[in-house]
Amino acid sequence: MAQTHIRPRPRSERAPSRPRTWSPAALGALLTAPTFLVLAVVVLYPALSAVRQSLYGAPGLDPETGFVGDTDPFVGPGNYLAVLTDDGARFWNAFANTLFFTVTAVTLETVLGVLMALVMARALRGRALVRAAILIPWAVPTAVAALLWRWIFSADGVANALLPGQVLWTTEGFQSQLAVIIAEVWKTSPFIGLLVLAGLQMIPGEVHEAARVDGATAWQRFWRITLPMVRPALVVAVLFRVLDTMRMFDMPYVLIGPRKSSVETLSMLAQDEASNVRFGPASAYAVILFALVFLIAFAFVKLLGADVVGEDGAKERPRRVRGSFRSRHAAKEVAR
Repeated sequence: MAQTHIRPRPRSERAPSRPRTWSPAALGALLTAPTFLVLAVVVLYPALSAVRQSLYGAPGLDPETGFVGDTDPFVGPGNYLAVLTDDGARFWNAFANTLFFTVTAVTLETVLGVLMALVMARALRGRALVRAAILIPWAVPTAVAALLWRWIFSADGVANALLPGQVLWTTEGFQSQLAVIIAEVWKTSPFIGLLVLAGLQMIPGEVHEAARVDGATAWQRFWRITLPMVRPALVVAVLFRVLDTMRMFDMPYVLIGPRKSSVETLSMLAQDEASNVRFGPASAYAVILFALVFLIAFAFVKLLGADVVGEDGAKERPRRVRGSFRSRHAAKEVAR
């Protein structure tokens, strides 16, 4: 039998090979790998180093040799116990100041931020100029803003010139806390206003128009339509501000000064320990602050859950709101 030879097909006639496809999980892991690598370098490694350093004490006199040691002795949880016992008064004072600044400043910033957003959302003449004027304080660096307010709150500054009496704003006392809160609220209220403004611009105008036709007042439209629909953006803004205020350092440090018990925060306390070459206690303060910030962020996300996104709730609320307004309007007509 004659042998038949199969001639290979030319390269140009071969079927094109399919490109390699990635699964969504593999593609997502590949795209996020650089981000996780950067976070591991700038966040994870310093955090682990701080935890390790918090387990060591400051080098001191060795009772056995009588010489000063050149290495940090291992003390285990001794720094944490010292923070809560030996230096407990200073720690709890800084914790109380941090909590007071967080609650007071964030509450005022939220109220003023929502008002700013409502003003910036209105179709006013010169709206661009109004928005720029409102957002300028947020663009100013915190250290520069603190120096500005330090000049305002000086003994012969603008604040004492406008107010009756002579108040020493930058000394120990409640007036120094008030000065920090005023400066912080002035600086960061536009941040909340900017995020809320973005949420306001996502609300369809037909929703407010339908509620207005159904007889809803301005307060009812704000409370039942505007506020629920901007809640996701407002929650995110408040979360960011809470985390930032918990780590407050530069505003009270520059405005009032270091080692002032009335305005000393946990970040200032950690910096003061580190500047005195007490890196073990300083790391313990930093780890405690990191744990508090992490727990607050976890509580926000865990308790609010899907409300942080708010897509389903935002779609359903206007329907319920409109129905409630219609039912009220129908009830009024029946009563008549």
